[in-house]
Amino acid sequence: MTDPGDGITTIDTAKAHSARIYDYILGGKDHYPVDAAAAEQVLKVLPGARQAAHANRGFMRRAARLLARRGLRQFLDVGTGIPTRPNLHQVVQEVVPDARITYVDHDPVVLRHAEALLRGTPAGRTEYIQADVREPEKILAGAREVLDFDEPVVVSTIALLHFVGDDADPRGLLETLLEPLAPGSALMLSHGTADFDPATMAGIVEIYRANGVLLRMRSHAEVGELVAGLDLLEPGLVALEEWPHEPEDEALDTAGTPVYTCVGFKR
Repeated sequence: MTDPGDGITTIDTAKAHSARIYDYILGGKDHYPVDAAAAEQVLKVLPGARQAAHANRGFMRRAARLLARRGLRQFLDVGTGIPTRPNLHQVVQEVVPDARITYVDHDPVVLRHAEALLRGTPAGRTEYIQADVREPEKILAGAREVLDFDEPVVVSTIALLHFVGDDADPRGLLETLLEPLAPGSALMLSHGTADFDPATMAGIVEIYRANGVLLRMRSHAEVGELVAGLDLLEPGLVALEEWPHEPEDEALDTAGTPVYTCVGFKR
């Protein structure tokens, strides 16, 4: 789960970072002791956090594959996080080899791994923008150099907006990102919630807060407000476990994952 942060370009190894905590939970190697310590606290409170993180990645793959099969060939991935195979471009370009993908993240650790993100198919194109989700105009300006806004674009915000406080107006950020895009563009979204286990998730929020990371869990109604005005693909805005699985996806136990998911289309 990537933290939109403040646009810094140096790595503070004394302070935990949400992208590196997430990397540890996923079993990655790109984190520091402070991130591992925070992640271990999370795992003590929520033993299923590792399973939930993998389930969230599974949703990203299924949703991206579905949209690529529907003919969408341009993706803007905001809050990319530390690369974890398969990355978005690998999923999409397997279906549409000439797909174009623009990755966006502010974390310098992600920047360090940008070379891995840029290794797409010869027919396609992948690029990386270092920017904060709270800088939508900067994101759009960079994306225009790769993506054709006269054709549909998929905006991906996977496990991102629960790191954006209400004061930053997450709905407004989404509206700004989607406004210049062609009709038929889509949004892929997953968002943490405390609806299913308020006490446990309150503990998770406190762990992140104590490590200097804002975490704003939202209810079904609150997440619904973020995507209001989009035509949601069936089954709508639902718990991750309710999102349809595909035969080629690995079996993931998604039951109880504290995440809402949806795919919505711009009219």
